[in-house]
Amino acid sequence: MEKIAHATLEDFYREMTSMLGKDLESIFPKGLHKDIGHFNVFDIAQTIAKFKDTCEMPYNRRKYFKVSLIRGKNRAEYADKIISIQKNALLFATPKVPYHYVPEDENQSGSFCVFTDDFFNKNQPHILLEDLPLFQPGAFPVFEIDDELADEIEILFSKIKKEIDSDYVFKYDLIRNYVFELIHYGQKLQPAAKISMSHNASLRVVSLFIELLERQFPVESPNQRIHLKTAKDFADRLSIHVNYLNKNLKDSTGKTTTEFIADRLVQEAKILLKQTKWNVSEISYALGFEEIAHFSNFFKRKTNFTPLEFRL
Repeated sequence: MEKIAHATLEDFYREMTSMLGKDLESIFPKGLHKDIGHFNVFDIAQTIAKFKDTCEMPYNRRKYFKVSLIRGKNRAEYADKIISIQKNALLFATPKVPYHYVPEDENQSGSFCVFTDDFFNKNQPHILLEDLPLFQPGAFPVFEIDDELADEIEILFSKIKKEIDSDYVFKYDLIRNYVFELIHYGQKLQPAAKISMSHNASLRVVSLFIELLERQFPVESPNQRIHLKTAKDFADRLSIHVNYLNKNLKDSTGKTTTEFIADRLVQEAKILLKQTKWNVSEISYALGFEEIAHFSNFFKRKTNFTPLEFRL
């Protein structure tokens, strides 16, 4: 059996610089920092040139997510399934499933974007892409679409390209919304039964936990204080055993309840440290810590910075 390659983002950029004949700096997004994950967008017509002789894209498992609008005659091979595309396709790729597509004529156009889970989850840590119905095991997220829908999606990609080159401070927040819209296009193309299957009792518990957690944020005043701070706090409020809550969260997100709460506290702490003039003791109190030293040790453990170092 042929071994499937695992392509990292570094592999991807080596490929892109070779295809486009440009250096890395010229194709790397402006203003993108490591703490917000990674995102980029490309035109298919430009990047397809390298493969005109073989007319085949590499078959591998990518360590990042990819959404593609492909316009032209193609054959998409996703896991063990094959679909022939006559005109337009919308393709969603995850790190878990290998795929490639084979252009079958020279009239190839469209766009694709690549991004990491970290990029998508910066402001929505409760959403894991691989938990969405579109990315569930057994799904086949390659859709043949008509010209009208392809035109709509092309407009969305145009908005992404415009924003990524802009100097707008919050452009990546806006781009996340556009990516989420792309994902919703895919989920709407799935059979309704496929989506409804994912809403079982386990996900109901996870959803209620997330709702309780998010209700406590954002923290808008030093006098506002969160009160649900531990796994037991949430389990008691949901009237379930803490072990049951932990199991459902772990199965659905890969994180324990404590890890989930801690990640959300760190996210809010970063926002308060960067966007307010509150002193550290006020932030510590608002986030439910009894002692400022406990907050400082917690923040240092999670970020490798003290609160004051992070604020600089």
